[in-house]
Amino acid sequence: MSTITLGGNPVHTSGELPKIGTQLADFKLVKNDLSIATLADFSGKRVVLNIFPSIDTGTCAASVRKFNETAANLHNTVVLCISRDLPFAQKRFCGAEGIENVVNLSDFKDGSFGKTNGLEITDGVLAGLHSRAVIVIDEKGTILHTEQVQEIANEPNYEAALAVL
Repeated sequence: MSTITLGGNPVHTSGELPKIGTQLADFKLVKNDLSIATLADFSGKRVVLNIFPSIDTGTCAASVRKFNETAANLHNTVVLCISRDLPFAQKRFCGAEGIENVVNLSDFKDGSFGKTNGLEITDGVLAGLHSRAVIVIDEKGTILHTEQVQEIANEPNYEAALAVL
């Protein structure tokens, strides 16, 4: 369990982020068209996983915008924006914002991605949602970088995540 904060108040996650140098666990997440995406779908590419509580908050939206802007210039790299939002909300947001360089994926069905990776918030007003985190993997699924953002209202360290690429 990790302790993070929301507005300075402590909240807890279901575990710890996976360790650098290990393999990211396979996942089944829902795409905007309601089909399923797995880790194998991104094999051979470097992957930035931008994980957050909800696309409908200012900080989460800012991270999607920032990674969308950055992703356009990354070679052999895909950015996955992952939350428990319904795929319809993710699609609506990206359509309204003109965001085309990231892949939105939803963990709305059972939250297994969040639970497997220690990201599920277990108490407080956001219980059940994912904490704000970034995980970067190489072409073979090996974890190169992780960041558990300590204060949910803060943006991740974009430069640190992109530096490992």
